[in-house]
Amino acid sequence: MKLFFNVISYIFHPILIPVYGTVAYFLCTPKYTPLEAQSGNILPIFILTIIIPIVSYLILRNLGVVKSIFFSSIRERKYPIYTYITLLLLVLLKVIPNNYIAELYFFFVGLTGAAFAGLILLFFNFKTSLHLIGVSSLFMYLINLSVHFEINLLIGISLFALIMGLVASSRLYLKAHTRPEVIIGLLIGLLSQLLTVRFWL
Repeated sequence: MKLFFNVISYIFHPILIPVYGTVAYFLCTPKYTPLEAQSGNILPIFILTIIIPIVSYLILRNLGVVKSIFFSSIRERKYPIYTYITLLLLVLLKVIPNNYIAELYFFFVGLTGAAFAGLILLFFNFKTSLHLIGVSSLFMYLINLSVHFEINLLIGISLFALIMGLVASSRLYLKAHTRPEVIIGLLIGLLSQLLTVRFWL
């Protein structure tokens, strides 16, 4: 069981959520987007939100700032979140500006706001679940896309409802978070997408 929940934690690690959301958009949108344009968005987002954070983690680990990829302590989390917010802002400014793909742009606005909320809570010594922030953001984004494009994404939404439960269970089972930390992470993720949806729905 521990192995299963560890695998779940890796598959739905927060740094993967931006790419998952970007791919979900291109799979769901009825708008025609050339393959070159899709790869022109997915590739830089992949580099900025996955490759660079992994390199940053390796550097921080060699410096002794962090010990685990899950950043178990409050002190360990601050520098990675600073880096992550900076990279999300780069995506917003350089990869998908507001006048390009509004649905995707505001998904990243929501992710950035959620990351800021997680960072602020750290200054109050509260370690919210970044995993739950990520999966709940993606869950709400799928609902928003379904309403916006008037398409049936019930299977995907139901699947992510199950995934949210599995991720929450994994964080609790592995004793990475307490129940309040998981619940607050869930709420931050949901609200971050709900607060931005009015700008594009």
